[in-house]
Amino acid sequence: MTDSVQSIETLAKRFFDAIEAGDIAAMRASLADDAAIWHNTDELVVTPDQTAQTLTGMVQRITDIHYADRRLTAFPGGFVQQHVLTGKRRHDGVAVRLPCAIVCRVEGGLITRLDEYFDSAHVATFRKFATS
Repeated sequence: MTDSVQSIETLAKRFFDAIEAGDIAAMRASLADDAAIWHNTDELVVTPDQTAQTLTGMVQRITDIHYADRRLTAFPGGFVQQHVLTGKRRHDGVAVRLPCAIVCRVEGGLITRLDEYFDSAHVATFRKFATS
């Protein structure tokens, strides 16, 4: 049985709302245990647990996280979302923004593959004080 487009839209909203709220456990619960997460900036495939660790660091460094201009397109088997992730760095209060596109495959109500496309220059502003 395939996931309905409506259930995929609900999953996508729940996934991004959880990150926005800093609820990394809820975000992680939206991913299949064996999900593959690929980044265009380093061309690595990482695990859901590695992604949870990265996002935990992000919510510790960035305040006022918001997914602005969400443009979600769901279809049988997955979704694509374009958005601008915004926030402020805790370290220096500088506003940051990260335009991106996320492409996901969904099976059994969970994200099984997530491909993220970011501009590396914008990623650098998010990670500026990652080791501080």
